[in-house]
Parts: sequence; structure tokens; C-alpha cells
Amino acid sequence: MRLPLLPGRKDSKRRCAVDIPEAVRMMHYAFEHGVDYFDTAWGYHMGWSEVVLRKALAGMPRDKVMVTTKMPVWLAKKPADFKRLLSTQLRRLGTDYLDFYFLHALNAKSFERVRQMGVLDFLDAAMRDGRIRHAGFSFHDDPAAFRPIVDAYDWTTCQIHYNIVDIHHQAGQAGLRYAAKKGLGVIIMEPLRGGDLAGFVAPGIKALWDSFPCRRTPAEWALRWLWDQPEVSMVLSGMSAMQQVKDNVRYASRSRVGALTEAELALVSRVRGAYRKLRGIRCTACGYCMPCPSGVAIPRNFALYNDLFMFPGSNQARLMYRTWMAAANRASACKECGTCAPKCPQQLAIPELLKKVHSTLS
Repeated sequence: MRLPLLPGRKDSKRRCAVDIPEAVRMMHYAFEHGVDYFDTAWGYHMGWSEVVLRKALAGMPRDKVMVTTKMPVWLAKKPADFKRLLSTQLRRLGTDYLDFYFLHALNAKSFERVRQMGVLDFLDAAMRDGRIRHAGFSFHDDPAAFRPIVDAYDWTTCQIHYNIVDIHHQAGQAGLRYAAKKGLGVIIMEPLRGGDLAGFVAPGIKALWDSFPCRRTPAEWALRWLWDQPEVSMVLSGMSAMQQVKDNVRYASRSRVGALTEAELALVSRVRGAYRKLRGIRCTACGYCMPCPSGVAIPRNFALYNDLFMFPGSNQARLMYRTWMAAANRASACKECGTCAPKCPQQLAIPELLKKVHSTLS
């Protein structure tokens, strides 16, 4: 989803902005150096990601490559759409089968909707006829929604948001361990938080990393911490440049489960604590303020606000607030009813803070 782009271009439904020769070169380099799992989805690069991957696959032995794409469950309005979407994706990818097929970005509501439409029976049928070999899902919801989805079907894999900072976000570490214990392969997305953990790192955080005798980049620290954990089956890093591919291949080559020492793990914990101290609002995301009578996603709004302080130079928080968060859930929807503040264990002046969130992120 973060392939290299041609200068001055943006993807549209009619035009692909991906630098296709460079993207193919990167994928071929990765394959030649041991990477054999390639992840895409319907909506990445406005639908062009699957097409670009097809061009790369043409130069690789198909039986040596594992290909994953994801069903856009939000586009499925009736049971017949499941077959239509999969057929389109197979055509885009130029393959007769998928090694893994995921239900994309599941939450409690979307999963229940497609389950009632028969999506689990569809997955069974697609595996029987060979169009897909393994079924999985990617997850974006609160921790309470994760276990019921894991338990609902005989999944092979799941994909969760998890990194050195977000150990309790969405499925979190508890979800990672639960899914692994149930026998699922657990694939990590956002290992570098969209690049925030690897790009411009706050000076205090950088000083902590650099205090260790063995110098590593922040990206290597973050990735090695994930590869160190036995429950982590795979780490997905969205690479946008050849140098990132080369770096990540090198980092992986010297990583393994249990490789980090107690001192190294302690450093990661100190870095996590330092990130938390950068937050502008001391919200613990306990959820006692929820549900909001007006529909405001209070902890989520505070988390986005805090991202601005934790990751200076990044505009992802504003993008998420303006583009991906529903207007009904934004801080601006607060009607100042005062229901939330008395429930807050941190005694936060929630309505006033929500005003600050909106003025900062809007």
C-alpha cells in the first residue's frame, strides 16, 4: 500500500501513479533475498496495487511465492458480490488462486453483517474449488471484538496492528497471544506505524536509542522487537524505496525469536514510556467515558491528538481525523452534555479537551 510513486502524480481510478518499473525491481530484489510473501488489497493505490503486483509476479515462479489480497467487505451488498469481488481480484493479479484471502479491516459490525450474508460458507466453497488456499482476516476494532471473530471460524491467519508503542491498541498484545494460542498465524501490520517510528523521531527518543552500545536505526529496533516474539509469524513493512527493502532484508537476516537480551528489551520499554510522556492528553483509553450520547469516539480522538506530540513532523493524525474518522465520531460532534467527565478516572475535563482536539486536528 506504500509503493513508490511517480513525481507529482496521485493515483486515480483511471490512472496509476505507481512507479511500476521501480516497484517491480523492489519486489524482485526482495524475492531474490528471501522474501516470498506479498500482501496487497482491493483498495491499495486506488485499486492499482493488485495490477502492479501482477507485473512483478510475472517474473517470479508462482509456486515459490505466497500471494495475499483482501476482500473489501464494505463493497459486498449481497451474497453474489463475494464471488464477483474475488473473480475481479484474481483477474487483476493474473493468477488462478490466492495463497491467502483475508476479509479486510473487520470490526464487530462488519463481520456480523457479512457473516449473516454467508461469507464463511463462501470461503469454504472457494477453498474447496481451489480459488483460495487459506482464509484469514485483518482487524480494526476494540479488543473485545477480536476474540469472537477469532473463535467464529477455522481461520489460518489474522492480521493485526501492533508495534513497540501500540501494545494495547485494537487487538494488542493480548489478542496476539490469544490468536497464536488458538493456532493462527499472526501477521503484524503497521510495525513502524506508517513510518512514524522510523522517520523523524523526537530528539529525546533518538537519544534513548543511541544510548545503547550497539547502534541501530529506530526502524531496526522496532522490527527486531517484533521478530523477537514467538507469537509473531510475520511482519509486514510497507516499503516505498529500494533502500528500505535492502535495509529490511538486512535487519531480518540478523533477527530471530528470542534474540534480544534483557537489556535490549528494557531499552524498548524505556522508549515506550518516553513516547507516552510526550502525549498532550493523559488519557489511558480505559473507556469509562463511553458510550458518548452524541456518538463521539472520545479515546480515539484523544489518541489522534496525542499522535501529533509523539510523532513530530507526521501529518497522519490530521489525515486520519479529517478523512477516515466519521464526522459523527469526531470531537466536533460533542454537545457538551457533561456525561463523560465525572466517569473519567483521570479527572480529565473531556468536553474542553475535545474542543482543543478539533481545533488542532481540523
